[in-house]
Amino acid sequence: MTAVAPAPPLSRRQINLIVGGLMVGMFLAALDQMIVATAIRTIGDDLNGLTLQAWVTTAYLIAATISTPLYGKLSDIFGRKPLYVFSLGAFVVGSLLCGTASSMYELAAYRAVQGLGAGGLMALALIILGDMLSPRERTKYQALFFGVWGVASVLGPVLGGFFADADELLGFAGWRWIFLMNVPLGAVALFVILRVLHLPATHKRVRIDWWGVGTLILAIVPMLIVVEQGRDWGWTSSSVLILSGVAILGILGFVRSEFAAGDDALLPPRVFRNRTVAVSTGLNFIMGFAMFGGMAGLPLYTQIAKGMSPTASGLAMLPMTFGIIAMAGISARVIHQTGRYRVFPIIGTSLLVIACIDLSTLSADSPLWHLFVGAALFGLGLGGVMQPNMLAVQNAVAPRDMGTGSASVMFFRQIGGSLGTAVFLSIMFGTVAGDITDEISAASQTAEFQQVIADPATAANPTNAAIIATLEAGSIAGAENAGLSLDDTSFLKEADPVLASPFREGFADAITRVLLLSGFISLGGLLFALFIPHVPLQEKSGLETMRDEAASAAAGVSVVPGDVPGEVPGEVPDGESAGPADARAQQEP
Repeated sequence: MTAVAPAPPLSRRQINLIVGGLMVGMFLAALDQMIVATAIRTIGDDLNGLTLQAWVTTAYLIAATISTPLYGKLSDIFGRKPLYVFSLGAFVVGSLLCGTASSMYELAAYRAVQGLGAGGLMALALIILGDMLSPRERTKYQALFFGVWGVASVLGPVLGGFFADADELLGFAGWRWIFLMNVPLGAVALFVILRVLHLPATHKRVRIDWWGVGTLILAIVPMLIVVEQGRDWGWTSSSVLILSGVAILGILGFVRSEFAAGDDALLPPRVFRNRTVAVSTGLNFIMGFAMFGGMAGLPLYTQIAKGMSPTASGLAMLPMTFGIIAMAGISARVIHQTGRYRVFPIIGTSLLVIACIDLSTLSADSPLWHLFVGAALFGLGLGGVMQPNMLAVQNAVAPRDMGTGSASVMFFRQIGGSLGTAVFLSIMFGTVAGDITDEISAASQTAEFQQVIADPATAANPTNAAIIATLEAGSIAGAENAGLSLDDTSFLKEADPVLASPFREGFADAITRVLLLSGFISLGGLLFALFIPHVPLQEKSGLETMRDEAASAAAGVSVVPGDVPGEVPGEVPDGESAGPADARAQQEP
């Protein structure tokens, strides 16, 4: 039984203040995923642990991924505010510790604390919106949240490059401010949330699904370690095979424990019998897989194939950010006015397919407008998928499952993104050597190339001499012997442009292959989008609905159809009206 304490409605000013605090928290969590990658080489050099850099990313990713469904379930039990305050506090403390780390091992441990907080900041912000606002009103604010995510994706590389290049700022090494700047911003957000966010207390007498938590950890930790480290260890190495076996056992154990736990499960199976949740989960997994593959490829294209600095690369992604903000704003306005949201995931996935196909035709010497058009289409596609899909799930589930349903969307998108990034980077680095060899073979036949090689002044540059030695070997296989490594492409900045061209073109070929594959995978997302049912938008917020249900239950009136597992009022086709009782229909396939 859920007890909902009465609370006065929130004023528009209170809502705006709460949303502002939540946006700061989400911005910090989203920015942290982008900013560290740019500066990690500088950080590794400063802490004398460059070879351990992958563990810094893996620790954050594991903690954020595992905690996402935990926050959703626990917030349904104990309330949103305590969990959000805890997650924001953990993120701020983790950031402060990261800024004072003296070794890569310490930094990895502190990044895990940061990730523990970040999982809640990303998930709970949208869940709290669902409590405060009706779906129709919620669209306007959700557009702001996804706009913040888009801005963070651009500012991350820019700020990361700025801080990494600064030897010292206010007495600290420049890279430490990547983490230390989170402390004052997080403190402001925490102050606002503590002062303004007053949601009714929720108390449930339930048992915690500890078996679900344990088996989820057993499944996710080795899985993410494999996808992060597999390329370096070798996909058929004993470490990868053992960890993969443990992950499979963890997945099987998790599924079994969830069915055994029933309504107390971390991810209750009954929630996935809801057709909207089931289809949206599949869509989010596939789109996470395809989306993060594309987002990992574009910065590599701009920095390696085009030779841009991290700062310039971040600015080159502005069209994608504008696309996300524009489509999020358009979809919010249309959904607010018409109540129709189903069309946007279809439009969004279609645009992603088109964008990936367009971007797959890039070459190292393609004009920037070609990149900008593809990036803008990519952003429009993301803006059309993310916000309406979250809205569809929150609208379709009962208020008691708001946290679980919302967190499941983000959880499976994050899992898909982690797997997609690992798969796509493995494909790229697994094929780039062959692509460079092909480009070397083609370039060596040109008069310009032969003239540069024959010039004695060219070989006076050690980098040029190493490249020439590689070219004389006829393939990239001789690069290591010549002192070159594809794991560190900084040598291209010092090389003669003509000699560097085969390397840049080879990387462009490998990256665009990944983008084309991302487009084909997005087609699978389009199929899922076509099967999202239309459930008329509720006119009440989650809290208002819970109050009405509590009042009805106290008066002996039956609950709203769809709130009880097994009651399926039936799907309402597009274009038809529905009564209030149908607003939260629980469809089953």
